[in-house]
Amino acid sequence: MPRRPSDRAAERARTRPPLLDFLGAGADDFPLKAVGSGTDDLEALVLEIAGTGKHFPELELSAATSRPSVGGKYLAVTVTFVAESQAQLVAAVGDTFRRFDSTFAPLTPPAAMADLHPRLCSAISELGKACNLFMTKPSRDWTVAFLYSRGAFCRGLYQLYELRDQLPIVAAYFLLPGAQAPAAPATPGAAATGFIQRARNDERSDYTLYIPEDYSSDRPLPLIVALHGGYGQGSEYVWTWLRPARSGGYAILAPKSWDNTWDMTVPSRDTRSVTRMFEEVTREYSIDPARVYLSGLSDGGIFTYILGLEQSQLFRGLAPVAGALHLVVDQMLREGRGKDTPIFVVHGVHDFIFPVAFTRQTCNLLTQIGYNVTYEELPEWGHAFPYSINERLVLPWFESLPAKPSA
Repeated sequence: MPRRPSDRAAERARTRPPLLDFLGAGADDFPLKAVGSGTDDLEALVLEIAGTGKHFPELELSAATSRPSVGGKYLAVTVTFVAESQAQLVAAVGDTFRRFDSTFAPLTPPAAMADLHPRLCSAISELGKACNLFMTKPSRDWTVAFLYSRGAFCRGLYQLYELRDQLPIVAAYFLLPGAQAPAAPATPGAAATGFIQRARNDERSDYTLYIPEDYSSDRPLPLIVALHGGYGQGSEYVWTWLRPARSGGYAILAPKSWDNTWDMTVPSRDTRSVTRMFEEVTREYSIDPARVYLSGLSDGGIFTYILGLEQSQLFRGLAPVAGALHLVVDQMLREGRGKDTPIFVVHGVHDFIFPVAFTRQTCNLLTQIGYNVTYEELPEWGHAFPYSINERLVLPWFESLPAKPSA
């Protein structure tokens, strides 16, 4: 099977998009630089919290608290990994939030910035909450704090995203280096763009949709369906895809599972739910049916196999990340379902949720029975949110695929 070498050095060396550099820039009438003389600490903070995905693991709640061996291996690994991540975060953050609260938040802004100031303070406050929750003492229950931390962090991101037009340096964070922001047309169309939140109904769960701000119905959009991990939310997981998708003109559909995680059966209630979402989106927006892609993390990676094989006619490529092949797909594999849909498997050597040995066996099996599998093994990675992986590996692989042939 094709195997691509990882280049971690290149990842470290790549240009990091600075977030909130305005905090260190001069502004005589409204001293944004009051927070500090430099921006390395805050830039590092944001990168550590969300920018690269290397230090904030998606530790599955079930794995850390429900498995029979939680008193031993899994708890020990969780505590060790969390302690290391917390130390990295402390080194990156320093006293950034304290200085922000004491020197910037109390300022009285000029009239032109009267609306901006409280909104910016609210966003930074959410990031501060995320940091404090992440610093909860590692224990059996730490993953609960992590889930709350993740929620606060994403609330902060949504608030910052709404300020992007007023703060260009913030806008730069939501794009890959060198990419141009999708500009809204002078005359807005009838269809909503940006982030769209849809509540669940009797036929499907809730979902988050991102439509590029420059959407036009005469230019069909490629679509990435992004599946969260166990105990996750589509409204949170969508952020792992925003930068590459927004930079490349992709729509994102980020579903929420009906329950705490995906229904691992065939036929699956979640398969029906995601299919209904897809039908809604394609009725409302012009989506290119030859460029629809599916990827998921952890439990979402498991469900990528299930949904992708069961509904293979919908997808040009499947990319399970840190997932596993579930036994329920056995009959579909025997029938050869989805053999015309390429699969890109990404897995970390240090994954303690789904051991890498099982993934190697899975890829060998799929290749032997005729599936088109490309496997990327990451020697320094474990089980984490795939921000840089989606940017550096998954989207380029999607874009390497020719459009799906017409049926």
